[in-house]
Amino acid sequence: MPHSSGPMNDAIDLTVLHATHAALRRELAQLDRVTTAADRDPVHVLATAAGWTLLKKALRAHHEAEDSALWPSLRQNLVGRPKDLARLEVLEAEHAAMTPVVHAIDRLLTEPGADSMRLGQLTDALTRGVAGHLQHEEDAAFPLIRRTLTAQQWAHFSQVHAHHIGRDAPLLLPWLLDGADQQTSARLLAPLPPKTYVACTTQWIPAYRALLRWSPGSGA
Repeated sequence: MPHSSGPMNDAIDLTVLHATHAALRRELAQLDRVTTAADRDPVHVLATAAGWTLLKKALRAHHEAEDSALWPSLRQNLVGRPKDLARLEVLEAEHAAMTPVVHAIDRLLTEPGADSMRLGQLTDALTRGVAGHLQHEEDAAFPLIRRTLTAQQWAHFSQVHAHHIGRDAPLLLPWLLDGADQQTSARLLAPLPPKTYVACTTQWIPAYRALLRWSPGSGA
């Protein structure tokens, strides 16, 4: 088994993880803008905008894939390395801590006369929690992935991640590609079956670009 001080595994391409993190950071910035804007009711915006729904779907898909197919492989490979296992446990705990905040936001959005200040507190907690976790994952997990995962384990995770994204592919694929550079876009599109590729480039991406996802009513 390779150790954390060993060479990186060139068979592992973290493009999808980096793209997902970039997309989540982009949407967290949008969430912050929406909930701090003085000219709009943030409760109404979040309750009716497609952006909040998309952010939740992407976050859930990403975390479920990691929880089911990435952390278990890492844990298996890190037996006998308590410090690295402790880092992994912290990452898993961070995932678990985000879910109640998302649920609290959704509950608040259904309440008559919901308090926009309380909403701001919750969305700020979510933004800080997710942003901190993404950075922590990049600093602690990415090197472990590159140094300890086998190509087969990484391929399995990639398949599981694609499956979770695939459940909402017409929305989440364009969402993932939004703002990506040419090289990243090419790597994300390359594994798609021909029919999916055509649908994505000719239908899904134009529809996504026309969607004002953080505007009130866009999620209707």
